[in-house]
Amino acid sequence: MRKTAKPSSVVVVTGATAGIGRAIARCFAQEGAHVAVLARDEGRLEAARKELEAMGVRALAIRTDVADRQQVEAAADRVEQELGPIDVWVNNAMVTVFAPLDDISGEDFQRVTDVTYHGTVWGTMAALKRMKPRNRGTIVQVGSALGYRSIPLQAPYCGAKHAVRGFTQSLRTELIHDGSAIKLTEVEMPGVNTPQFEWCKTTLSGHPQPVGKVFQPEVAARAVVWAAGAGRREVYATLSAALPIWGTKLFPGLLDRYMAHKAYEGQSMKLQIPPDRPDNLWQPVPGDFAARGRFDEKAKASSLSLWLNMNRTLVGGAALLALGAAWLAREGPQQVAAAPARRLVKSRRLRS
Repeated sequence: MRKTAKPSSVVVVTGATAGIGRAIARCFAQEGAHVAVLARDEGRLEAARKELEAMGVRALAIRTDVADRQQVEAAADRVEQELGPIDVWVNNAMVTVFAPLDDISGEDFQRVTDVTYHGTVWGTMAALKRMKPRNRGTIVQVGSALGYRSIPLQAPYCGAKHAVRGFTQSLRTELIHDGSAIKLTEVEMPGVNTPQFEWCKTTLSGHPQPVGKVFQPEVAARAVVWAAGAGRREVYATLSAALPIWGTKLFPGLLDRYMAHKAYEGQSMKLQIPPDRPDNLWQPVPGDFAARGRFDEKAKASSLSLWLNMNRTLVGGAALLALGAAWLAREGPQQVAAAPARRLVKSRRLRS
């Protein structure tokens, strides 16, 4: 992967101590960027900071609940004071509840919305406040295929991701109107093997699991880091993220029925979980969690569609060369060489 971050870049990643966020922080550090990680668990914050500094970059760990706008604003101030001007801000923090809507309290529903949607809004506002005077910077929203194609048992999360997409589109038009050089991109994610399934709140008896094809968080991280440098308005991290998005545009009713039959039971395993299992909705769950979850056996470590997306200029050039070679093979070298002469004779006949 080509370098997408300058060695002096300062990057902020929310929800950065586990799952996709942890992988994103590592990926930016591999590019040489200095990284500020924002999350709630102090133990994992310290572990992430040490891991990043061991990679040879400066790192800053800030305990932050992104649902609290003042905490987000204070974290942004501290980043600029200790690491320097923010070049990239990645809104990644999320929480969810696996349960039928009837089993979700109003308080829990609002909490998912406050973290997943409002946390993105507060992060975006904090980044813009500092980027606009400089007229530079990049904001990356970590979206989801579920922000287009909702599934049962995660109504608060799906609703929040839909809201993130609508908010981002509105802001993008404002930046275009203002002639701003600030980049705004959204990366739509597939099912990812992260620890969220170990600590998400649920009323289901079976252990929660991702639906559809599952990818390692490093795939998601590569998509985010590349998107931050490429400046695309939207990136589908994998084909399995793109298919339900396209399907929703073409066959929404059919997908409603498919999800009702397949995604309901498909989101839980036969493995039973205790009813008093701790969850991270209101407080972080302590423990030695990093980027990956328990689904290593079925998680894919690469995405061909992402590679094609990242290298579409090369792929397009190769396709043109292949078409040219095929045409040359069909016409034959002698016929191709004789073509200019045939055109000259034809033009002379027309003039006469």
